[in-house]
Amino acid sequence: MAIILTPEEIDFYRTELTDYPEALAALAVLADCEGDLEDAAITLAIQVGQEPDISTAWIDGLAKRWRHIICHADIRDGLEDGLSGEVLTLLKANTQLPLRLATPVAIFVIKTGVESFCKPLIEKFG
Repeated sequence: MAIILTPEEIDFYRTELTDYPEALAALAVLADCEGDLEDAAITLAIQVGQEPDISTAWIDGLAKRWRHIICHADIRDGLEDGLSGEVLTLLKANTQLPLRLATPVAIFVIKTGVESFCKPLIEKFG
């Protein structure tokens, strides 16, 4: 399932994240990729020195790798309220994701649904 953000959605996130230059840089890459979240995430991963080994569902795997952190109450609740610099800062502080890569991961979780993304973890651990 490809997630494509509209220019209006990207502009909205830019407005929300004006004080976070790394997040704005990630959103610029997303705009350059015509809103394709997967393409933007792979481009950003390469920029920060990672080597994505697949070109489809890579961001899904990356997000799932950090699900145990993303679905922790403070981050999960923040994502349910939308994307904010505070949530990205928490995500960066609790994972090994640079803010540039945390941005598309957070957007991915929001777009796929925070509750459905966290459901497998909640069902397993309560």
